[in-house]
Amino acid sequence: MRMVERAEKYREDMVELRRALHREPEIGLALPLTKAKVVAALEDLPLEITEGRALGSVTAVLRGGRPGGAVLLRGDMDALPVREDTGLEYASRFDGVMHGCGHDLHVAGLVGAARLLCEVRGELPGDVVFMFQPGEEGHDGARLMIEEGVLDAAGRPLDAAYAVHVAANLLPAGFWATKPDVVMSASDVLRVTVRGEGGHGSAPHKGRDPVPAVAEMVLALQSHVTRTYDIFDPVVVTVGRLTAGSQQNVLAHEAEFEATVRSYSQANQDRLREALPALVRGIATAHGLEVDVEYRVLYPVTVNDAVEAGFAMDTVHDLFGADAGFVSPVPASGSEDFSLVLREVPGAMLMLGATPPGLDPADAPANHSPLARYDDAVLPAQAALLAELAVRRLARTARSA
Repeated sequence: MRMVERAEKYREDMVELRRALHREPEIGLALPLTKAKVVAALEDLPLEITEGRALGSVTAVLRGGRPGGAVLLRGDMDALPVREDTGLEYASRFDGVMHGCGHDLHVAGLVGAARLLCEVRGELPGDVVFMFQPGEEGHDGARLMIEEGVLDAAGRPLDAAYAVHVAANLLPAGFWATKPDVVMSASDVLRVTVRGEGGHGSAPHKGRDPVPAVAEMVLALQSHVTRTYDIFDPVVVTVGRLTAGSQQNVLAHEAEFEATVRSYSQANQDRLREALPALVRGIATAHGLEVDVEYRVLYPVTVNDAVEAGFAMDTVHDLFGADAGFVSPVPASGSEDFSLVLREVPGAMLMLGATPPGLDPADAPANHSPLARYDDAVLPAQAALLAELAVRRLARTARSA
């Protein structure tokens, strides 16, 4: 029986797990409820299960029946600090926390892949590592799992690593996309606090107003991007939070903002780390204000190995048909800490469309939206592809040994 057909046996179980995870989303690195659900879903399988020490991760290793290589499959588990507004019957029961990025599908699909691979354990020429990762949404979960040894869990070097990310819009449900080389942007965070001297709003000359300086900084960041970086190696700076003052007639004592910084090359990420703090410090000095600047390098550019990306898309076409996926001409604008895995191991990340029925992918609510919804009917396809990638990649290693 083909992997896609076998995956249908686990459809209901995967949907049930996905919706249970969706009801009880958790943020960050601990995720006790999520971890308990994952461990319970795996406990009847012939897996070596290890839980994280510094974070609520789960690493499961399947030992194949024949000697060979090792492959890693990853699913991230954490949710977002977003108040859900989907109206789904299984919507989050925790106010202000939502699986708005589809990680609940990632977990359920990876559990399904584990079940499929356990069925063929005796035929596998090597081992499979299942990486259930917390803290992808800005909490450095992949780095912590790497430090705790997830890449060494098989006891031998990994031959490849794969991950799937679902999309609530842009792609029709069941449609796949990936590309070789840069597939997602790098992500950094700029935090700036400007301190002045408060006073009465009617006499700003008697104080030191940080608000005009911050307004100048925000505009200068945009001008810096458009006048400094090559448009064919793009940079995006978005100020997502800006706060100042307490009342319209009170001169603010301080003002602060936070920005996300995205880039598509290591050279630009390195350049931005020096240039943006220098820019805002210069403006603060010109206004006679004090400034605190924090620049946090979050995730590097996600780079797919060209061979592995081609192999993954060939597998998509074999399983689902020639029209089921395409090689994207441009990277995605989001960022991923799976990039840290791909810096150490050749592999690929693929996108899977999960736009719900009745919605147009062109204008459906996007990932991270409080209205984001996902079609959990794609779970068998996700599980089947991950399992098939592991089977074929281990076979390829065995043939070349």
